[in-house]
Amino acid sequence: MIAALKGKVICKDDNRVIVDVNGVGYDVSVSGPTMASIYDDAEVFFHIYTSLRENSLELYGFIGQDEKTLFELLLGVSGIGPRLALAILSGMSPARFQQAILCGDPTKLTVIPGIGRKSAERMILELKEKIKKVKLGSAPAQERIAGTALEDDLVSSLVNLGYKEQQARTAAQNVLGRNGNTSLGEAVRSALKELAKHA
Repeated sequence: MIAALKGKVICKDDNRVIVDVNGVGYDVSVSGPTMASIYDDAEVFFHIYTSLRENSLELYGFIGQDEKTLFELLLGVSGIGPRLALAILSGMSPARFQQAILCGDPTKLTVIPGIGRKSAERMILELKEKIKKVKLGSAPAQERIAGTALEDDLVSSLVNLGYKEQQARTAAQNVLGRNGNTSLGEAVRSALKELAKHA
């Protein structure tokens, strides 16, 4: 089983990338946030989930271990396969998803495309106890929740300035990942610099 890949991105298309590893091209499906954080010809390291079925072998890649951990948890929920799990991770950051499950409020999850109330309630029921044991990064739960609130405010500010939500979310996660103890104003300035680099 393939557990990780390190190589050069040679092609990007929707939610898939081709990674050249020593002359071999691997077709890897990725989430929206992972796709937004990589660029053509960039060197990448993916944590890989290998899905082996009767007539196919599919690779799912994640820049961060948090995404892969939640992806594997989601696959344990009845009715959720790899494609839907990837869509869920594209619609919500790992920290926000964990918070939504722990809060037990299905309406926080129904904002994700493809997730109705019944699916949201099933995820809460099946994941609430499991997700309590998951440590996302090294920050305590309360710090993560506070950081998530700041992230949401930052994303909202950037969207109001004309950026697409996925662009804004990626920039916010990059900025707050480097410095979570910052004010909203400082975070906006840092995020605008981050976005200008890739304009």
